[in-house]
Amino acid sequence: MVIKRFIAGAVCQHCGGHDKTRAWEDDSEKLMRRECIACGYQEVIALEAPETSELVTRVNYADPVFDEDVRSVRILDDSDPNGP
Repeated sequence: MVIKRFIAGAVCQHCGGHDKTRAWEDDSEKLMRRECIACGYQEVIALEAPETSELVTRVNYADPVFDEDVRSVRILDDSDPNGP
């Protein structure tokens, strides 16, 4: 049995009616449903976020292909009188 409850202070996004919105959970589909009894506007909200993969960035990149081209840098100082 689904229990539909009114949401105190809620404002309908469609008609702007105050305290006319009721909500209930649909456990079989893992959704929360909202409905305005004044205009019939319905909204569906997922209770569980879909699993997303992490975006690949330079911080979490797992295959460093640039490491083989890295060479050390030698800094020359012009103020050294015995320099080259």
